This record gives sequence, C-alpha cells and structure tokens, in this order.
Amino acid sequence: MNPLSHLIIAPILLPLLTAAIMLMLGEKHRPLKARINLLSTLTGLGIAIALLVGSQHQASPAAIGVYLPSNWPVPFGIALVVDRLSALMLVLTGIVAVCALLFAMARWDRAGASFHALFQIQLMGLYGAFLTADLFNLFVFFEVLLAASYGLMLHGSGRARVSAGLHYIAINLLASSLFLIGAALIYGVTGTLNMADLALKVPLVPEADRGLLHAGAGILAIAFLAKAGMWPLNFWLVPAYSSASAPVAALFAIMTKVGIYTVLRIWTLLFSGQAGASAYFAGDWLVYGGMTTIVCAALAIIAAQRLERMASLSILVSAGILLSAVGFAQPNLTAGALFYLVSSTLALSALFLLAELIERSRSAIEQPLEEDVEPLPRPVEPQPLRRGTNLDDEQKAVVGQVIPWTMAFLGLSFIACALLIIGMPPLSGFIGKLSLLNALLNPLGLGASAEVPVSTAAWCLLGLLVFSGLASLIAFSRVGIQRFWSPEERPSPVLRRYEYAPIVILLGLSIALTFKAEPLMRYTQAAADTLNHPQQYVMAVLATRAVPSPEAKAAGATLEVQP
Repeated sequence: MNPLSHLIIAPILLPLLTAAIMLMLGEKHRPLKARINLLSTLTGLGIAIALLVGSQHQASPAAIGVYLPSNWPVPFGIALVVDRLSALMLVLTGIVAVCALLFAMARWDRAGASFHALFQIQLMGLYGAFLTADLFNLFVFFEVLLAASYGLMLHGSGRARVSAGLHYIAINLLASSLFLIGAALIYGVTGTLNMADLALKVPLVPEADRGLLHAGAGILAIAFLAKAGMWPLNFWLVPAYSSASAPVAALFAIMTKVGIYTVLRIWTLLFSGQAGASAYFAGDWLVYGGMTTIVCAALAIIAAQRLERMASLSILVSAGILLSAVGFAQPNLTAGALFYLVSSTLALSALFLLAELIERSRSAIEQPLEEDVEPLPRPVEPQPLRRGTNLDDEQKAVVGQVIPWTMAFLGLSFIACALLIIGMPPLSGFIGKLSLLNALLNPLGLGASAEVPVSTAAWCLLGLLVFSGLASLIAFSRVGIQRFWSPEERPSPVLRRYEYAPIVILLGLSIALTFKAEPLMRYTQAAADTLNHPQQYVMAVLATRAVPSPEAKAAGATLEVQP
C-alpha cells in the first residue's frame, strides 16, 4: 500500500474524536475545550500539508493515495482518495479553519453552547467531502457538514440570524433530497456509485437509458449548484452568510467551494471527453449559468452598503467565475481557476473577519438597527493606558489590548482585501484573474503550434471578469471612503490578539502567493491536467486491493507450499 494512504483517514477521525472529547467535557471547561480545538485543528492542517507534499512529490498513479476503511474491494466498499486537487482543498480548509477558530476564541465561542464540538464536526464533514470517492458517502459527509453548519449558523441567536438560518436549513434540506433522488437514478442506470467505476460505466450506458442517466445527473447538479451558489439557486446565500457571526461566515467561505469542487470532480470524471455520447454533458449550462451569476452578483454588489453583504456577494462572483471556467473543460483555464480559488477564498475569509472589526467602531457612536444588534453582550472596552500607569495594577481589568494605529491596521487590511477581491495588481488576486484572461485568449496555451479562434462564450466571460472587477472597485471604494475617510470622529475599536492575528495570517498568505505564484501555478496546472485526463485517477482507485486477512495469508502460503 502507498505510504501516503495511511494518512488519508486521519483528517476524518481526528475531528470526530476531538468532538466526542469536547462533548464529554461539557460547557464548564470551555477554555480547555478551546485549546483542544485549536490543537486538533492545527494537527489537521499539518496532516493536510503532509498529504499535499506527498501528492506533489510522487509521480504517476502513486501521486493518488487510496484508502479502503472497510477493507472491501472497490467498488463494493468505501474508498477515500487524495490527489492534488483534494489535497489542495484540505490545506485551504485547514488554513481557514485555524484562522476562524482563533478569531472565535476572542469572544464568539462564548455566545452559545457546543461551539467547539460543532466546529470540529463541521471540519469532519468538509474533510470527508473532499476525500470521498463515492457518491453515497459524499451525501453522508454533506449531511454531516450541513448538520454542524445549522448549529453554527444559529450560533449567537438574534432575530436576523434565526430568520436567515431557518431559510438556510430549508433550502439545504431540499437540496439534500434532490441529491438522493439524483444518486438513486444514476445507481439505477449504472449499478454503482463509486466515482471511478462510474467513469467506466457511463460510456457503456445503452442509448435507451441515457436520458435517465442525464436526468439523474441534472437533478444531482441542482443540489450541488445550490450549495455552490449558482443563480437562481443562490437567493439564500447572501442573507445567511451576512447574518452569521464573523468566524462562522469566514469558515462558510470554504463551504461554497465544496459544491464547486464536487461539480468539478464529478463532471470531469463522468462526463469527460471519454464519456462517449455523454461527453461534456451540460457544459454550456455551467458556462452560461456561471456568467449569469457573475452579472447578478456584480450588479448587487454595487448597491450593497454593508461589508458583510459585500463579502457574501463577492463569494457569488467568485462562484460564477469558477463554474464558468469549469464548463469550458480547458486544462489551462482550470489551472487558473484553481489558483484564483485559493486567492479569493483567503481574501474573502479575511474580509468577513475584518468586517466585524470595522463595523465595531461605527456601532460605538451610532444606534444600531434592530436586526444588527449583537446578541453577545459586549465586554467593557478598556481605555488606552495612560502615561505612568502601573501595568501590574491594570492587568486584571484589561479585557482587550489597544494596539497602536488601530484604524491604520484596519484601513491597510481593508485595502489589501479589496485589491485581492477586485483583482488589481500587485497582489495574487491580479495573478489569478490574469491567468484566467490568458487562458481564455489562448485556449491551447502559449506557444501552441495550432491556433484556435476565441469563442463567443470566452469573449463574454473575459468581459465579465473585467466588469465584475470594476463593480467591486466601485463598491469597495465607496465603502472605504465612508468607513475611513469620513470626517466624522469615531473611536478606535479595541482589538484583541486573537482578532487581528487571523487577519494578518490570511492576508500574509495571500501576499506570499504573489511572490510564490509560480510553484502554486505549476501545482494547479498538474491538478488540472489530471482532472481533464481522468484515466490516472480511475486506474489508481480500481487497482487498489483489500489487505488480506492473516487467515487468508496463511491459506495462501499453504497453497504455495503444496505441489
């Protein structure tokens, strides 16, 4: 067995065991639970990095690790698979989770019961969704992460949060029902739900059953696209994400990417160029549906007034860009989309955290609207220490420490987030969008011997990339002027170390991607090539054999000894 395979189960078991331990501890040991949660999340991130390094430095089928938890052969048993794409998503999830948890430890983990246990269960569902190689187990992990997200969505109470949370629950329950119906139709036609086995069975489906196969895939796609945020299935997302607490919304920034990852994974496996009559099924729907999503979200973001709403609409813009790029089925475009996915997710998570800190100074002098009232009682904010103050005497009274030039930190962080989301130079958001534009204008890549004319759809997406950036520039410029350049005097908010550190980490990684764009681009290009040529994935999964039991080994040895 590939040594990489032994670590694959760890990202799922670790949060499961951590959640069980924290549930047994109860709410009386909340500080201890926070430390355990942080240690477990950091360990999970370390395991994800190890899996990414392992998948990067190995070649051929060995770059894909397969683990059989039940030790049943494929396609009869459960299979967990890690390749370059899933390893990248695991690392991205771990980074966002660590930063969201650090921010929550400042105050939000005390706003309700079982926050840390729900947080770990959410991570279990996210990691499992990225690792599973079976449609039914994908449904199971979807339900796990959604069940935890229901509790996290309502964490902190409040009328707006409860109202948006109920809509969120209703829509996702409906999507889960469609998921089951679509999976049942596909199983009825092919007799399997293992993704690698489906890649072999789909081209062999009789013509009489192909319509039923496409119907099942379409119903399944509705469930995935509702979670990914494609128009018109995304009406629930902006109210839900805007109402969630800041650390929960930052973690939810990766949840829409689960739907996009699933569409990318299943579409490239089941409906690749080798799928016969089903090749590239519904690709145009992805392209034009994604572009419609960009138009609607970009127009809405111009009218948005609150930072939380702008961040939620920016998620829809990025979802539209990614879904359109997937529909083109071009390796170069897919590679650029994966780079853009990493950069945009880090920036959006940082913006959700930053939005609360920026709005805190505003709410200090303005009477908040009823739906904006924080359900969590605010701690008494200390005044800046005066010259000659005895720090030993004041230490017990200090809840948060005022850092120098607080508004300068918030302003610079806001500018960095805006540049990343808009896609302006010099940060990594510009590199991601530039790679997308380059792939649209050069479908076969730079230096290709043959020339392919740029399609009308490619020109439309190119224009929408520019338009969405311009719309975001207008919106962020207006909000930046209102929040930072307004002559009205506002007190500087009090920042705690757990609040500004996650923002520094997320933006620091985004800036690091600017200087280390080439290694990540090579990695995403290799991942895109594997996705668009799925034979390597199929061979690695189907070639994995169950580990024989000691009795079977003894019996085999006996048979070899006999003449």
